[in-house]
Amino acid sequence: MIPALREVTDGVPNIDVVEADATHIDWPRELTDDPWILCANLPYNVAVPVVMSVLEGAPSVERAVVLVQREVGERLIAGPGDEHYGPASVRVAYRATGELVRRVPPSVFWPRPRVASVVVRLDRLGEPQIAVEPGWLWRVVDAGFAERRKTIRSAVIRLGVDPGRADDLLTEAAIDPRARAEQLSLAEFARIAEAVP
Repeated sequence: MIPALREVTDGVPNIDVVEADATHIDWPRELTDDPWILCANLPYNVAVPVVMSVLEGAPSVERAVVLVQREVGERLIAGPGDEHYGPASVRVAYRATGELVRRVPPSVFWPRPRVASVVVRLDRLGEPQIAVEPGWLWRVVDAGFAERRKTIRSAVIRLGVDPGRADDLLTEAAIDPRARAEQLSLAEFARIAEAVP
């Protein structure tokens, strides 16, 4: 496909064909500092890693419009309490706003897949919505979602908080200790990250 693509685009000044694995690409090296829009049809198994690598490592990409499997797209833009809300949803919310642009039925593809797809649009925020150290924030988020049936109280204990102090610490951060991770917003995870020593 690459030789055919290069032949078709030969002589077009604003197209540069880069043969690379999108899951390992060095985005800053490949892109200029000019504003970019990522437009992609992403396979199920790499959709989340590619989107995350763009949001985290390619600040010149101001918008991403991606065609992905329905469940993946719903996960990327889900909010607290939504069925598909999880760590990827929180990571996207940290750097972008998202919306479902349209549903895409299997009938438009050949060969026809067994799954439905969606087009999702992600618009990068100028700055993250919250000011907290990202590495620690992601440890708190991952601990919260590690055992979905357990409360956020259990998660902070797993992070090293004394069980006798966990309820007070969460209450002081305005978090219900009985809440589960899927009920908590980015801002609430940030308050936990700031409160947990």
